[in-house]
Amino acid sequence: MTAAGERTSTVAASSTEFLAAVAARELAGKRTVFAGVGLPTLAVDLAKRTVNPNLELIYESGVCGAHPEAMAEGIADFVLVSGAESVVSMQALFGYVLQGGNVDVGFLGAAQVDRYGSLNTSFIGPWDKPTVRLPGSGGAAEIMPNAGEIVVVLRRHDHGALPAELDFCTSPSPVRAREDSRAAMPPGFGVATLITPLGVLRRPERFGEFQLSSLHPGVSVRRVREATGWELAVADDLTETPPPSEEDVRLLREEIDTVRLYLR
Repeated sequence: MTAAGERTSTVAASSTEFLAAVAARELAGKRTVFAGVGLPTLAVDLAKRTVNPNLELIYESGVCGAHPEAMAEGIADFVLVSGAESVVSMQALFGYVLQGGNVDVGFLGAAQVDRYGSLNTSFIGPWDKPTVRLPGSGGAAEIMPNAGEIVVVLRRHDHGALPAELDFCTSPSPVRAREDSRAAMPPGFGVATLITPLGVLRRPERFGEFQLSSLHPGVSVRRVREATGWELAVADDLTETPPPSEEDVRLLREEIDTVRLYLR
């Protein structure tokens, strides 16, 4: 099922194209987005060309109001700086722009996400002898609590990525922060939307769990539940995710990522 008047693609979209298109739709009607590199780069660029041409792009390098003429290959790529509304210091970016409540949506990635939206980007395995070391928090420690809401996109949907318990909590959800009497309650909602290769999970309540909101074409509820590390609730108004339109796929392939840096 698709929105009225929307043309679905007659060509098969790759998993990355599908995820980017779904993520781009989450930015309709938003004012500002704290964008990362990789798949979020594709999503925010696609959103500006389709559902939200007035979207303001903010990057961790201090670039605010970016107008890139080409796809950025990193948060400090010169294409983000050239033509930007402003470039500010780290203190101003995090102290005034982010903590000041001026970011509607933060795009984050993660290795693991739990049922309440806490994220692990530190390591996989036991604390004293991890099997995989990850990049760590980066700006997520500030983006998670201070952005109005968070959108996370995962390339996997299995018990490793969505476990019953995180191997380590790098970025706590409001639920986890509330459980710690020493922690100040963050102003942001936390992770509102989690997009995976199987479907879209949402947290309707700030202190609630994820529920399955939308199934991607050809995916069953049973399959999603079996791939999730906890007993996943299903929304009463469960829908099927509209696939990318022909124009979405064309833009991603022919105008946004022509060198296939992020598209796979």
